[in-house]
Amino acid sequence: MLSSVLIQHFEELLSEKIIATAPLSGGDINQVYVFTTPTRKVVVKLNSVSKFPDMFEAEAKGLSSLNETNIFIIPEVLDYAEIGATAFLMMEYIATGTKTLDFWKVFGTQLAMLHRHSAPYFGFEEDNYIGSLPQYNTKCSSAFEFYITQRLEPQFELARQKGFSFSDVDRFYKNLENKIPEEKPGLIHGDLWGGNYMVHKNGKPCLIDPAVAFAPREMDIAMMHLFGGFDVELFEVYHEVFPLVANWKDRLPIWQLYYLLAHLNVFGSSYYQSVRRIIKVYC
Repeated sequence: MLSSVLIQHFEELLSEKIIATAPLSGGDINQVYVFTTPTRKVVVKLNSVSKFPDMFEAEAKGLSSLNETNIFIIPEVLDYAEIGATAFLMMEYIATGTKTLDFWKVFGTQLAMLHRHSAPYFGFEEDNYIGSLPQYNTKCSSAFEFYITQRLEPQFELARQKGFSFSDVDRFYKNLENKIPEEKPGLIHGDLWGGNYMVHKNGKPCLIDPAVAFAPREMDIAMMHLFGGFDVELFEVYHEVFPLVANWKDRLPIWQLYYLLAHLNVFGSSYYQSVRRIIKVYC
């Protein structure tokens, strides 16, 4: 709920009167609003400081990292801070439009260019979030080490705490070592499902709500295949610009396991069998 104290704070921040507020749908974790002033619109996300510590700082840094590549349209971060028990993130408002005829070609090309941005390590400058869950980004020297220690192990431990059990996890880890290609880390969006891109008013793709890291680029590709929403042309163009390592389709379940574990830990047992099936394939 937007209190008068919050509204006053945002008016002082914007140096303008807020003449209208409207909720935006689509967020399970945060309250999201569009604020209208006499000269512009901005998007503001709100959540609990104690429940999701530093979430908006992490999101702001992820958005800024994507923006610095000058590849995709990314909402500009205007401010983030805490007001009492409430944290906020203020961003540029992105007006939406209709896909251009070359939308998926542009998307595929830009994603390939994004993934070419690399670093000397797998990980990120700090931890962030995958949805409502902490996501760990301690720097690692190999894709295998990063994926096991920073992605799978924390999710399996959380699942265990929630009462879910899995056999043969250690054997599963061992069998993955020779299946994960040793590519350079790429800058990935990290949570690239159909709800985390928009169509800009100019008809081009815009990315939102990232969970960035320098990571195996196939993670983005796998998440995009998990729930659908992306045209096959995108992947064809991507492969032309930055070809994926042979047998990449066979590896999609390996990377999808992370996202399915996260869904298991947030939404519960409906994802349990999907996780078990992937483990069984590689044991």
